[in-house]
Amino acid sequence: MAEKEGYVRPLPPESKGEAPGRGRLAGRHILVVGGGQRVLDAATDPVGNGRAMALLFAREGAEVAVADMNLALAEETVARIVEEGGKAHAIEADISNPDDVTAMIAEAETALGTLDGLVLNVGIGVGGLGLEGATPEDWDKVLTVNLRGPMLCCKAALPRLADGSPIVFISSIAGLVAGSRLPAYDASKAALGGLMRHVALEGARRGIRANIVAPGLVDTPLGRLATQGRPSRGRTPVPFGRQATGWEIAYAALFLLSNESVYITAQTLAVDSGMTGIS
Repeated sequence: MAEKEGYVRPLPPESKGEAPGRGRLAGRHILVVGGGQRVLDAATDPVGNGRAMALLFAREGAEVAVADMNLALAEETVARIVEEGGKAHAIEADISNPDDVTAMIAEAETALGTLDGLVLNVGIGVGGLGLEGATPEDWDKVLTVNLRGPMLCCKAALPRLADGSPIVFISSIAGLVAGSRLPAYDASKAALGGLMRHVALEGARRGIRANIVAPGLVDTPLGRLATQGRPSRGRTPVPFGRQATGWEIAYAALFLLSNESVYITAQTLAVDSGMTGIS
């Protein structure tokens, strides 16, 4: 049945983070890199992608290591998991620092006992708009975090991950279509696809899968901050008439972490209400 023009579907419990866990990650041990949350307005901030994923994975039965460059924010996520009866551990790590990456993977393995899932939710967008606004310094900073950081994480994690483990990169549709007007950000997210496919190739013999979740516009504190800096972002037409919630990104990552996707690797899943397909 075709939907009426202008119709906005009511949010189901999953989209609001209100659905009960179903044991989809029971017995699993997952490291979420970037599991803290930027604070824009504590009174009104929606849940961010990283925090939503960490909370959801714990609700689904996983023990979670939450890594973030801001330890206090990681601890807040852990506190929420523990309040809900889950098990979680906070780790401080800046993935632009190779030594931090090595220590983070080792600490996560020690805390969890084993490591059988990795989510890389990292990314920055800095600098002026367009090539005119790009500088060598900003370019290097963005690629250091958005591309080199995930590479270092995978390099350190692959030898320690259990056979059959999934790796999920959180990217952006900016890696698929132009639009952010931040060339370094777009380039780093596009290149992340090449890294993901290489990791999938190296991991294939051990059943280690690697995939990307590419969100479109998402209503998170970071998204709201981006809109403040570029108001046109908030006016971008969205086929479903609204931005995604952090929970909707988390459920896509949950699918790629779970055994439901055991035969899927080296793929990119756009969670964008069709922006890259029908807009």
